[in-house]
Amino acid sequence: MKSQIKKIVGLLIIMSVYTSVAQQDPQFTNYMYNTMSVNSAYAGSRGHLTIFGLHRSQWVGLDGAPQSQSFSIDSPVGKNVGLGLSLVTDRLGPSDETYLDGNFSYTISLSNNRRLSFGAKLGGRLLNIDWSRGTTQNPDVVFQQNINNKFLPTIGAGIYLHSDKSYLGISIPNFLTNEHYDEVQESLAAERLHFFLIGGTVMDVSETVKFKPAFFLKHVVGAPLIFDVSANFMFNDNLRLGLAYRWDDSVSGLIGFQLTERFMLGYSYDYTTTELRKFNSGTHEIMLRFELITRDKKLKSPRFF
Repeated sequence: MKSQIKKIVGLLIIMSVYTSVAQQDPQFTNYMYNTMSVNSAYAGSRGHLTIFGLHRSQWVGLDGAPQSQSFSIDSPVGKNVGLGLSLVTDRLGPSDETYLDGNFSYTISLSNNRRLSFGAKLGGRLLNIDWSRGTTQNPDVVFQQNINNKFLPTIGAGIYLHSDKSYLGISIPNFLTNEHYDEVQESLAAERLHFFLIGGTVMDVSETVKFKPAFFLKHVVGAPLIFDVSANFMFNDNLRLGLAYRWDDSVSGLIGFQLTERFMLGYSYDYTTTELRKFNSGTHEIMLRFELITRDKKLKSPRFF
């Protein structure tokens, strides 16, 4: 009985949190290492083939909480063109969504050290809903018709201004207002337009220490702003340590290891600052990045963004 009460109370708090932030797209604490999922213009900007994978378990211990995975691969093609493929899966309550997008970027040089990239994204999303799965506040929900592999197209765009030390980008991940699962209404609803703004800079503290402050601003039409700010340090081009804060949501700790020249392993932990902290043990993310760095494109030091 206590377990059922805990599930129901937790569900009501999830609903209140999602109502206040109107989150529709999956979010990641380690977005700064998977920037193409935020802005298509980032594709190919690292100068070599990059493969990225991430798993996120949100609000561990809370029934029906989000589980998300992200996989991407991108590379420059020729002098000014970048191509990339992004796959994201997201499970929330009775819904499963799979995003598959192709990304294209074209870059022009503004100066010797400053470039402007234009990006486009084209793909789609598969939506599955099994109304009998998970805990709901309305028992009649289980009698709704299930949805199997409903295809919804995606068209997005982005602009990315960057140099060796700083970056600023704005993007709209999807111009189309397709349907999505609404965890508050426990039904299908129209997706709202999202706007993403990212920025950051890298500063040399010493010969062995780099400091990177960064921000991520998310705006969903008809909802309050969602603001992430982070501060990361890189020591001896190998160890990365950082803190992040998501406004009125969570505080995060991040750590990354440059295992080899090509492999980086990262982990983050989010401590919830809302009432949900009473019903979960936090959020975990683990990521792995592989970079095909050839001899002729060998980097003097690892890129920090």
